[in-house]
Amino acid sequence: MSTNVNLFSPIQVGAYTLPNRLVMAPLTRNRAGDGNVPGPMNVTYYVQRASAGLIITEATQVSPQGQGYAYTPGIHSPEQVAGWRLVTDAVHEHGGRIFLQMWHVGRISHPSLQPDEALPVAPSALKPAGEAMTFSGLQPFVTPRALETDEIPGIIEQYRQGAENALAAGFDGVEIHGANGYLLDQFLRDGTNKRTDKYGGSVENRARLHLEVTEAVVGVWGAERVGIRLSPSSTFNDMSDSNPEETFGYLVEALNRFNLAYLHLIEGNESDIRHGGKVVPTSYFRSIYKGILMTNGGFDQQTADELIAAGGADLISFGKLFIANPDLPERFRLNASLNEPDPSTFYGGAEKGYIDYPALALQAG
Repeated sequence: MSTNVNLFSPIQVGAYTLPNRLVMAPLTRNRAGDGNVPGPMNVTYYVQRASAGLIITEATQVSPQGQGYAYTPGIHSPEQVAGWRLVTDAVHEHGGRIFLQMWHVGRISHPSLQPDEALPVAPSALKPAGEAMTFSGLQPFVTPRALETDEIPGIIEQYRQGAENALAAGFDGVEIHGANGYLLDQFLRDGTNKRTDKYGGSVENRARLHLEVTEAVVGVWGAERVGIRLSPSSTFNDMSDSNPEETFGYLVEALNRFNLAYLHLIEGNESDIRHGGKVVPTSYFRSIYKGILMTNGGFDQQTADELIAAGGADLISFGKLFIANPDLPERFRLNASLNEPDPSTFYGGAEKGYIDYPALALQAG
C-alpha cells in the first residue's frame, strides 16, 4: 500500500530523530593521512555532506590486522581517535549525525599491510581471486591463515575496543561492517568458511561471529546506536554461498533480538549475476526483520521515494550520488540537476574528486 511518506519524511532511528531518510553510504576513498589518521581534508569532506539524514563513514579498521587497503582510516590508535574527533565535532557543528563503520577485512589484505608482514587471517585458508591495493600498488592476494578457535575472542575484542574508541571520538553510533566479503561475511558464507569447530558447518555456527561481535558492540553503545550492514547477494571479493536465503534469513531473524538502530542491506546487481550470485532482494527480508530497514543499490530520487512510499524500506543510502553531490538532499528537494561522479578519482589522491564537487548555487529572485 502506498503512503505519503517519502525521502523527506522525518524518522526515528534508534536513539535519533532524523530529519530525512537520505543516508550517506559508507564509501572507501583512500585518503587518510600518515598512520591511517583522518586529517583536515577528511573533515571538509564530511562537513560538506552534513545535510544527510545520517552519515555513515567510510569503512574503518578496528585494528592493524584489520587493514586491507592503503590510506584507509583506523580507530585503534590515540591519533586516529583524535583525527576522527575533529570530523565528528565539525559535523555536529553543522547539524549532522555521523556513525562510524567498523571494519576488519580478514583475507582481503596483503602481508605488506599487516603487522610484521604476517599473513592475513580468515575463517579458512582459501586464497581469494584478485589483487590487494597496497602502498606499492596492486599485488595478488595471498593464501590467508585460518584463525584458531582460541583466537576468535581476540577478534571480538578488537571490535569491542573499536566501539569504545568510536565513543571517545564523538560519534553518534556505529555500523558493524558485516558485508562485501570482509571478515564477518567470510565467516558467514559457506563458500569461504570450511571450518569444523563451533564457527563452521551449520548456518547457526557460521553466523555466530556476527552475533558475538554485535553483542560486544551493543554492550558498549546500546542497541539504539548500533546498525549492521549485510550483502546477501554480493559476489564482490570472490564471495559465494550455496543457500543465501537460508544463510542470511537465519542471521537477519537472529538480529531481531538486539533491536538495533537499523539493518542496512545491499541490493544485488548485474555484476553479481554475471559472477554466479543469486540475487536475494531486500524485499525478501522485509517480513523477517522487525526493525528499521535501510537499503542501498543504484537508487535515484524517484525509485527511492517509490520504495519508501510502498513500505519496502525505511531509509535509502546513496553512494556515488553523495560523492558527486555534497548537498544531495537540497538538490533532490529542488529537483535540481546533479553533478556527475568521476570514477577515476574515487580511490586515492587529494582534493580533486573529493572535496571539489560544487554545491548547488542558489540565486535569489
